[in-house]
Amino acid sequence: MLWDYLRRGVKAGLVAGLVFGLFVAVVANPLVAFADETNHAAGESDHAHEAADGHGVEAGSHAGDAGGHHDSAVSAAVTKAVSVVSAGLWALLLGAVVFGAGFYLLEPAIPGTGTTKSYVLGLAGFVTVSGAPWLVLPPVAPGAEQSLAVGTRLPLYAGMMVAGAACCLLAGSVYRRLTPSTGRVGAALAALIPFGVLGVLALLAPANAVEGALSPPLRSGVTGLVVFGQLLLWLLLAATHAQFTAADRPRRDVEASSTHRSPVAAD
Repeated sequence: MLWDYLRRGVKAGLVAGLVFGLFVAVVANPLVAFADETNHAAGESDHAHEAADGHGVEAGSHAGDAGGHHDSAVSAAVTKAVSVVSAGLWALLLGAVVFGAGFYLLEPAIPGTGTTKSYVLGLAGFVTVSGAPWLVLPPVAPGAEQSLAVGTRLPLYAGMMVAGAACCLLAGSVYRRLTPSTGRVGAALAALIPFGVLGVLALLAPANAVEGALSPPLRSGVTGLVVFGQLLLWLLLAATHAQFTAADRPRRDVEASSTHRSPVAAD
């Protein structure tokens, strides 16, 4: 039975990975490249001002610029290809781990019925992997400098992931316990209360000041694109997993009925 869950999760990851990889190639990579060019242009402008103000600049200091531009173009193409492949593999990993093994282990505890469980798991996955950590460490634009060191940011991110997962599990437990007495609407409202813990943790976490050469609108655009991309990924995973689950249900029902059918005595 575990194999059936893993198979559906991997299939959902493959489909979502293809679409998400296309999104990265067509939408995300061009915007990131534009942001990189903006950062480089700002850096070159600063160097130009420094050279104009300085004395004794060597005449041949930029003799290899042509070769450097060629290497930079090749490196950019490789980076774009790697980002597209990485996006597809990331979706495949999430499909296998979250919607395969995770759904197998957590299905009885997930609120909802039928394909609704796939969407609830997708929302919980987004909150755990991205939403909760972003309350403390939101996505940053390329070239931005962060005040917190990497050694501080990684434990913070991991800690918020654990807190996000715990809040999702607690919210599911609250919903299941209160649904018989308060109904679905009341239980859903009560299930939102545990997520207030994430807001408290975000207020207590150290601030991470971000500085960069990008304008505020462009910086916000890059951040918004990252958030939209992750929402799109989890929605694709949940929708495709729900479709594969619904398609497999008739076969599972037939197998279950044949297993529990009483044998007919021979005449």
